[in-house]
Amino acid sequence: MTRFLHHRLDPSSRMIRLMCAEYGVPLEMEQVSPWKREPAFTALSPAATLPVLFDSAENPVVGPLAAIHFVEQNFAPASVVGLLPPDPVLRSEMWRLLEWVLFKMNDEVTRYLLEEKIGKRECAEGTPDTAVLRAAKTNLAEHLRYFDWILASRTWTAGEEMSLSDFALAAHLSSLDYLGDVDWNSVGETRNFYARMKSRPAFRPLLADRLRSMPASANYANLDF
Repeated sequence: MTRFLHHRLDPSSRMIRLMCAEYGVPLEMEQVSPWKREPAFTALSPAATLPVLFDSAENPVVGPLAAIHFVEQNFAPASVVGLLPPDPVLRSEMWRLLEWVLFKMNDEVTRYLLEEKIGKRECAEGTPDTAVLRAAKTNLAEHLRYFDWILASRTWTAGEEMSLSDFALAAHLSSLDYLGDVDWNSVGETRNFYARMKSRPAFRPLLADRLRSMPASANYANLDF
């Protein structure tokens, strides 16, 4: 079984968990708090980046991009199409949107909300900065509108077949939904997309996640939200 360091609400960790669940790969999961920067963790991941997978020789595979490559190389079934589209044009669009979510959306929205609401709590560093929360939520509204526009003309983010960019977006939405920060009434297409992703068997373990320090939002685990 593959050893896996993660945080329950870290969206990159959630994306890799979704990939592995979709491919039927069991994980031996170990929860860490990246904000604490504990020496044993930073010795493996100097930038305190999650997730961290370990290969069969216990070598660490650090960060979302390395983890994506590791999972695809080692676990993608040969008998079915994986999460990377075979068509080069669609694959390019998938990578573009994956980058959008993992870097742009994370740096403008998810990272700040998690640091303020979860990181500060786990490190006992006081209350969230309301100005940071307001700015992140304003940015989130723009990202939701962008994906609403994209999904108005496509079944999935990169085209008509589900791909890795769908898992990345759904992972971020699930973390933000846990915190209660998504105004689902403001978007239709993105809400429908998330409802489809949320209904997949691979998503069930994520919907069961809970943090002792913070309860989930009221409709977090509800498929009809």
